Amino acid sequence: MVKIDRIKCGTGNCFLVQEDGCSVLVDTGMAKYRNKIFRFCIDKNVKLIVLTHGHVDHIQNAAYLSKKLRVPVAMHKDDLDLSSNNTIRPLFANGFAGRLLLWQSKRLIKKSIVDVFCPVLPLQDGDALDKYGLNNATIVGLPGHTKGSIGVLIDRTDLIVGDTLMNIFNPARALIYEDGDTMADSIAKINSMEVKKIHFGHGASVEGSKW
Repeated sequence: MVKIDRIKCGTGNCFLVQEDGCSVLVDTGMAKYRNKIFRFCIDKNVKLIVLTHGHVDHIQNAAYLSKKLRVPVAMHKDDLDLSSNNTIRPLFANGFAGRLLLWQSKRLIKKSIVDVFCPVLPLQDGDALDKYGLNNATIVGLPGHTKGSIGVLIDRTDLIVGDTLMNIFNPARALIYEDGDTMADSIAKINSMEVKKIHFGHGASVEGSKW
């Protein structure tokens, strides 16, 4: 049986996906939450860290947790450059709330330091995670918020979407993105899956029909 735990880290989330005594950590949060995340994971036999995309609020603890848990980091190859420099590609905003969030994000990027980590496992759409203990988990390509954004589909019922969708004010498409048209295609892809539950990088999880 698969268990999905949301680790709430301020306005962001990490997720620990557990099955038969093994776990995969999805995203790593900001530095001030690293001890909370580590304590949550310490006895869960974590086999892999998956990063849904390369923005600092999802990757800042990747190097730290990879070392402490002695596990590799995996992400899509198209966000490798972004993980070392969040300003390398432009971001666009949707509406006033999006512009406010973009301004806050740029401030966060300027004052945040990301320790170098080596994602030796490049991920792409369709990759399975059975080698890491999750027998029914698959990587889903969801580009748009960033070029290399991915999600994790679990048991065909639960989907961790990173920041392709957000639940900040209400469940909706991301307020900031690199490519709006591509993100719209990814959202259509999510809708076609008809999953039972959506797990966001920001905000509480909801039933799939309610996002």
